[in-house]
Amino acid sequence: MVVLHTLSDFIDCDFALGDSSSSYWYEGRCPQSGDRLKLPRTSMSEAIAHGLMQYLAKNNCYSREGKMYGILLVELPNGEQRVLKAFSGLLNGCSVVEGWVPPIPGRDEVAFEEARTLAQLDAIKQEIITLKQLTERQQYEILFNDFEQQLQAMSDRHRYCKHQRQEKRQQLCNTLSPETLTIALKQLDEESRQQGIERRQLKRQQNAVLQPLQQAITATDARISELKKQRKALSCQLQAQMHASYSLTNFSGRSQSLQELMPRGSPTGTGDCCAPKLLHYAATHNLKPLAMAEFWWGASSVNQDKIPGKFYGACVERCQPLMGFLLSGLKPPLPAREKAVRSPSCPDRGRVWGEVTLPIIYEDEWLIAVNKPAGLLSVPGRYRDRQDSVLSRLCHLLPDGMALISVHRLDRETSGILLLARDRQTHRQLSQQFQQRQVHKVYEAILSGAVIVEQGKIDLPLWGDPENRPEQKVDWQYGKPSLTHFQVMAREGNYTRVEFTPLTGRTHQLRVHAADARGLGITILGDRLYGCCAVTSRLHLHARELRFEHPQLKKTLHLQAITPF
Repeated sequence: MVVLHTLSDFIDCDFALGDSSSSYWYEGRCPQSGDRLKLPRTSMSEAIAHGLMQYLAKNNCYSREGKMYGILLVELPNGEQRVLKAFSGLLNGCSVVEGWVPPIPGRDEVAFEEARTLAQLDAIKQEIITLKQLTERQQYEILFNDFEQQLQAMSDRHRYCKHQRQEKRQQLCNTLSPETLTIALKQLDEESRQQGIERRQLKRQQNAVLQPLQQAITATDARISELKKQRKALSCQLQAQMHASYSLTNFSGRSQSLQELMPRGSPTGTGDCCAPKLLHYAATHNLKPLAMAEFWWGASSVNQDKIPGKFYGACVERCQPLMGFLLSGLKPPLPAREKAVRSPSCPDRGRVWGEVTLPIIYEDEWLIAVNKPAGLLSVPGRYRDRQDSVLSRLCHLLPDGMALISVHRLDRETSGILLLARDRQTHRQLSQQFQQRQVHKVYEAILSGAVIVEQGKIDLPLWGDPENRPEQKVDWQYGKPSLTHFQVMAREGNYTRVEFTPLTGRTHQLRVHAADARGLGITILGDRLYGCCAVTSRLHLHARELRFEHPQLKKTLHLQAITPF
């Protein structure tokens, strides 16, 4: 099987003599020596990857499923340069495909068990999908809303009748004799009592209709929860078997299983990513790696954070922990001073993290505000591939970083002002201002369509469905009150630039209020989670302004960050 490709398969040969500047480094520390080992992603490797993209675009089979692809530029013992290419996981159900680097050894040993377990997992998946489509759920929501409307109409009518009775009692007391008044008042009291009976009867009817549906829903949810536990147990069992069988080799000639390299466990798919496959193949075939590049191709990823044709570095959870071992045997690079890319919105001040700068908008001994870039988490997530964040970066960069506490959060794909406290008292005081809605927040967004009205408010309660996280939806039964004011700033072709002022701070509030038909009915540009199909590099939502009272200085701070789009 031909795996080594010539440069001319991807780029013009003249390009090989051009610029070789680096835009990213794959790196890790050698487990034995402790040396920091690095492999670049250069302009040349990116050009080779673009050539591969052109090849992928010509065949629809590569667009059926979204996945990571990668290339590795290597040098043969005779000094010639060649290219290896790889895909993550399976390609249309196959692990071995002509012209692509084969999987890391070990998969064949557990092939039967893998097939059996995958069949079980698929059966569980299908049952969960069926259970989520339970007709009783829709029936419950429709009937619940119907009863709520009836109860509301009844309450309005009873409230009016009560007011009428109060006025009538006052009139009767002024006009009737005591004996006649007693009889008339009893009649009014009986009317009130009958209305109370009427309301209780409707509530009993509601319970009688809804309770069986709720019981069916509860039983179904319990079954879904049980199936998810089974799915997790099966996945963990298969993962342990595969990781005990997978064996990686580095450039020192040393081989270890994934289980030995990551004894505390690792997520499903570790060892199947492009980078480990490429480096393992190069190490076992006496090929010297020169540069590597990985990119996403096909449909957007499930969590909507991977864009087709965009380059990505080593994934934090699966690949990065293996980099030190995989690169062992390569000579460590000479020390070099790395330059930081500074944000144009704050050119003179910033904290450097690798190749990214966090622009400082405001800083004193009590708090710090940064201009968070799009694509970076506000705080670390639960899993290892979600540890990179504004908070974790500042924790490493600032002398008092470990004491920092995030006062609020921005969505990963939202850019703009993020506020952090440097002590617990300041955090408590600022958090109280947010909770009491004393903080004035202004966002700027571009919507992927034409907004007809110039301004207004959107009042739609939001609820996070635990079965479809992180998606939020409008829910009149479980949702929390969510209020947003909006103002059209400009209309730019088929798009609309809008200023949002949220009065509440619900998760994805602006994104749902924009996308939902009962709000503006137009998604924010780049918001794939809520249905935007336009091809763009980011979510066009920016936290532009923040105004609040400084807890210690007792003065109003009005922070602003220039909108980058």
